[in-house]
Amino acid sequence: MNIVLLTGSPRKNGNTNYLAEQFMRGAQEAGHSVFRFNAAESEVHPCIGCNHCGMNGPCIYNDDFTNILREKIIKSEMVVFCSPMYYFGFSTQLKAVIDRFYAINGTLHSFKKCAMIMAYANTASKDAEAMIAHYHTIASYMGWQDVGKVIAPGIWTAGSIKGSKYCDEAYRLGRSL
Repeated sequence: MNIVLLTGSPRKNGNTNYLAEQFMRGAQEAGHSVFRFNAAESEVHPCIGCNHCGMNGPCIYNDDFTNILREKIIKSEMVVFCSPMYYFGFSTQLKAVIDRFYAINGTLHSFKKCAMIMAYANTASKDAEAMIAHYHTIASYMGWQDVGKVIAPGIWTAGSIKGSKYCDEAYRLGRSL
């Protein structure tokens, strides 16, 4: 299976990036091809709603979404969203990528699998509900099948994810595909 892993953490050695590595390792060991797109290290302009693309055409921006990610995500069989929770939602970097789905909206409405990996500092599960609901709404709108989530509460400082049960969960999710 061709998997696109979208990461959105601006911390290079951050906790969600570490979880992404564990997922990727598991998926590759299971024989899948994983393309990782790090939104925080990429040039992705925010969608301005100009409708130049007509929801399924060329975007006005000539950036990393257009030149690197666009074809990869269209041809993928699975999309994985991996982001820390920032004020109860995806990071700005990943949200910019998600908003640019608009330019390939017609093409993305095809069967794909999807998954979500997130870490957040708070420990209350209710605090993660808005971000999880956003993910489910995207999956439902696109007609994609959710195959799993790794939700890691109480993870804040860089490196605090290492050795936690969530690392194994991310690995097992990738390996189970």
